[in-house]
Amino acid sequence: MRLLGRTARCVFSPPAGGSRGFWGWLNAVFNKVDYERIKAVGPDRAAAEWLLRCGAKVRFRGFDRWQHDYNGLPTGPLGRYQIQAIDATEACIMYRGFDYLNGLEHVEEIKLNKCIYIEDACLERLSQTENLQASLRTMSVISCGNVTDKGIIAFHHLRNLEYLFLSDLPGIKDKEKTADRLQTALPKLTIELDLA
Repeated sequence: MRLLGRTARCVFSPPAGGSRGFWGWLNAVFNKVDYERIKAVGPDRAAAEWLLRCGAKVRFRGFDRWQHDYNGLPTGPLGRYQIQAIDATEACIMYRGFDYLNGLEHVEEIKLNKCIYIEDACLERLSQTENLQASLRTMSVISCGNVTDKGIIAFHHLRNLEYLFLSDLPGIKDKEKTADRLQTALPKLTIELDLA
């Protein structure tokens, strides 16, 4: 019985200092893009599955309720449910999974809050996604410690962005210059800053 208890502790309790590597590996697996799945169920369903698997929530067009339960995702004909909003609060989404965003045509709002894997390359990739350039209206980036001025400036590609909220981003060193550059590129953009 003692052997079983020790084995269970070894399997279920990560070794000191080694848990970060395991969780990083697991999160990378969750972010691996399944192109066959995108073809089979459509971009919105596949993206919703990816986002929920990583701990995010989605809201579909025409619905008020946020979907957060992977097993509770609605089913229906291809294209019936279209993602309108993404709340990635404390989600493990990373650059590797951003190909899931390519086919999304109706996303108007994205919130990235306490996402430890979000970095400048992610924001640049998001900003260069053609469908998001046309549809995205509201963006929030909060407490994502790997984001710098470079990532925020990439939002200038989001030509229909109307509102941007930035908070607790220690990597942003020149908030006024960054905000001015975005404001020049997107005159209709309202920027709210809560940066130290």
